[in-house]
Amino acid sequence: MATDLTAPQITVRSDVAPIQRRTMRLLFGTQIIGGVGVTIGISVGALLAARVAGTAMAGVAQSAGVVGAALLAVPVTRIMARHGRRPGLVLAYALGAVGGVLVVLAAATRSVPLLFLGMLLFGGGTAANLQARYTAVDLAEPARRGRQLSLIVWATTIGAVAAPNFAALADRATTGWGLPPLAGPFAFSAAAFVLAAVVLLGLLRPDPLLTARRLAAADAPAPVGVGAPRKAGMRLAWSVVSGKPAARLGIAAVAVGHLVMVAVMSMTPVRLGESHADADVLRLVGIVLSLHIAGMYAFSPVVGWLTDRLGRRAVILGGVGLLLAACAVAGTAGHHTPRLSVGLVLLGLGWSGTMVAGSTLLSESVTAGVRPSVQGFSDLVMGLAGAGAAVLGGFVMQIAGYPVLALLAAVATVPLVALALRPVPTGAPDEEG
Repeated sequence: MATDLTAPQITVRSDVAPIQRRTMRLLFGTQIIGGVGVTIGISVGALLAARVAGTAMAGVAQSAGVVGAALLAVPVTRIMARHGRRPGLVLAYALGAVGGVLVVLAAATRSVPLLFLGMLLFGGGTAANLQARYTAVDLAEPARRGRQLSLIVWATTIGAVAAPNFAALADRATTGWGLPPLAGPFAFSAAAFVLAAVVLLGLLRPDPLLTARRLAAADAPAPVGVGAPRKAGMRLAWSVVSGKPAARLGIAAVAVGHLVMVAVMSMTPVRLGESHADADVLRLVGIVLSLHIAGMYAFSPVVGWLTDRLGRRAVILGGVGLLLAACAVAGTAGHHTPRLSVGLVLLGLGWSGTMVAGSTLLSESVTAGVRPSVQGFSDLVMGLAGAGAAVLGGFVMQIAGYPVLALLAAVATVPLVALALRPVPTGAPDEEG
């Protein structure tokens, strides 16, 4: 896994097209498998945590998975920076599988520490899914980067929609094995992560990142930063981003879009619970959040096409506009569920715009040698922003209510708008130079 000895020494760009097509097909398939693994566990995670640790700790346990995804991005991208995408993705899925097994053991032994450790490692599956979108653009043509990244994001839709329907089946199937209730979905998640890891380990050859570095070396025999850096980590990422306005804009778009989305979305079930009986809340939450997820993922190919057609900054600003509209609609919906649903759909579309365009801009703003470290830094910032928004959103909801939460989420976009309106170079690193 440390080196890709079977990879041909590609120096002609026309040879890259079949490799990119094969990589895209492979990522699309493993993204579906990994998406099923992530969502099938998350769909019952809060219920299982409530039974093991108590209702008060259920939300904290769910947040542990988000924090785990953010923190695990650091070692995963460090490995990618040195050895390529394949070992990094395999490690992330392997850690997610270990986390799933630990959650099952925690449910069987009712161990709260084991549950939190398992949920932290379970975030490895999410980290792998997030890094897959960057893998899609390593060898993509500049004019198609947005579309190809968005296709991998879109593949998540299939897993996210299908997985909750498998949760009950997985729970019934594993009850006969002696597993406690609600543990079965995590066992299936672990199996899905293992399958994705095995497929990538065997078939992601040649490694797209290593191939991109060979091409960069062929184009410019001794440029700074083309090869794998000796030190790959968050300090390197920060030093690179601090000198790249386009990279800063990409990271800000991803992080702020995620912060606004999580802040409003995470408290929407609570808002629905204020005006509906317990018998109706779960059904309504399922409908509203399904529409929200559709807004996040279903239209991402269109967002990717617009990113390539109109430009990265234009789509980022469009995404911010949708986020502001979402906050306005959801925040003023009162207890009118259809209007609240419209707000959540707009929220998902705004997130898609900032995620796809921001990720594309970030990837093309730095050289291949430092790209994994910078992308890992972006996912770390995004994950911590989402986790912080979820925690603070609960306090704001309790103290001031849902409308104030939506207003504060809208205000959080102001720095991003200011950054996006500044004239910055948005081309590839060699073009900026």
